[in-house]
Amino acid sequence: MSSQPLSLRPTGNLRRRKAVNRVMEGLATVAAIVAVALLLVVVISVARRGWSALSLDFFTKEPPLFGQTGGGIAPAIVGTAIIVGIATIIALPVGVLVALFLTEFADRRSAQLIRLALDLLNGLPSIVIGVFIFGLLVVGHQQSGYAAGIALSIIMLPLVARASQEALQLVPRHQREGAAALGVSRWRTTLGIVLPAALGGILTGTILAVARAAGETAPLLFTSSIFANQVSTDPTHALANIPVTIFTLSESPSPDDHARAWAAALVLMGFVLLTSLIGRALLANSRRRSRA
Repeated sequence: MSSQPLSLRPTGNLRRRKAVNRVMEGLATVAAIVAVALLLVVVISVARRGWSALSLDFFTKEPPLFGQTGGGIAPAIVGTAIIVGIATIIALPVGVLVALFLTEFADRRSAQLIRLALDLLNGLPSIVIGVFIFGLLVVGHQQSGYAAGIALSIIMLPLVARASQEALQLVPRHQREGAAALGVSRWRTTLGIVLPAALGGILTGTILAVARAAGETAPLLFTSSIFANQVSTDPTHALANIPVTIFTLSESPSPDDHARAWAAALVLMGFVLLTSLIGRALLANSRRRSRA
């Protein structure tokens, strides 16, 4: 029985595959360059328009009275910090508990349904969340920092839950098996071994969720947009915040207000970029530790 010799020369099919591979690599490279270029255009455009309005007074003073110039966004910075803090206090424990249930206790069918619900919640338009909280907590009462924080916590919840789930799944299985072999109960294993090992990834997801929620405008228009132009730390009343401040200043006919709107947008964008970089650094550190 004769066998044909093996040929190492590329055939037409192999050449076609290589050509398609080069084309797809080129398209992917172009797409990545376009994405980075768009980000640079946005950053440079906002910085060019808002840089001139930045000063120490812009960060420390209250907005000017009607007919005056200058002033700052100190109330908006303080209010944004309080609102995002309330949202984080709500979303972080709930999201972590959801992730623990998914990875450690839920059966396959229940886990699939919960993941689907989280994905749907993550894709829900923020304005719908704002209308929902407006009808639930604002109608018949008043706008407040609590209502705004709850609205943002709904936006943060699926991000925290899915990021925490991914971090928990990175914990090596042998750590759980070792604890079980020593007779440690499941809940003590989860709280004492699994959760501390995934802490870096959980913090990363929380930081990225904070960056996402800090820039949301639609929910805050419904829950905390009628506020006094002074620093306030009372969340039972509406609190000034940067997204609504940007929207209000951009609607003003004054060029000075437009410059302040660009400056506020630059501050918000800088916060989002900084928190995203911190989150990426924590995620990389968590992955290195999990591989060690």
